[in-house]
Amino acid sequence: MTEEDRNRAEARANKAARAADDARTGKTDRDAAAKAVLDNMARLKALRLAREAAEPARAAPAGKTARAKSGKKSAEKAPALAEWLANQQSGGRRT
Repeated sequence: MTEEDRNRAEARANKAARAADDARTGKTDRDAAAKAVLDNMARLKALRLAREAAEPARAAPAGKTARAKSGKKSAEKAPALAEWLANQQSGGRRT
């Protein structure tokens, strides 16, 4: 084996060692970044829960209760639609 061959083999071995080291370092960096994100999410969730616990309870919005009782109103609108359809037909329009 010549000196040049030994140098090439050594360079390949060093390159493989550096790649393995970079892979371990990259994984460590990713793990650290993921842990930082999870820690931040937990901190923000704790802050949100504490803020919601400190707020007084809110009353239900008025719009939702009115919508639930609107069944009677739709019965009142039905004759208006029937009248409109009757007017359309008597006016010469086809439905």
